[in-house]
Amino acid sequence: MPSPTVAHHRARIGALSRDRRPDDPELLDAKRSLAAERLAEYIGKTLASAPELTDEQRTRLAELLRGNGGAQ
Repeated sequence: MPSPTVAHHRARIGALSRDRRPDDPELLDAKRSLAAERLAEYIGKTLASAPELTDEQRTRLAELLRGNGGAQ
């Protein structure tokens, strides 16, 4: 069962999809928000069950999120 926040974003996408073009900025923003929330929940669950990360590991992961591909 999805979290209330994920369910909200999914419902928003469903509502917007009925009368919007696939490239509509508001629909694209809703899809981006859903993806970000799902990712945030996954990261949170993963970190909760993992040992504490080093500063270097946190930096590498932050770079991935910034779109740097984890470049070192």
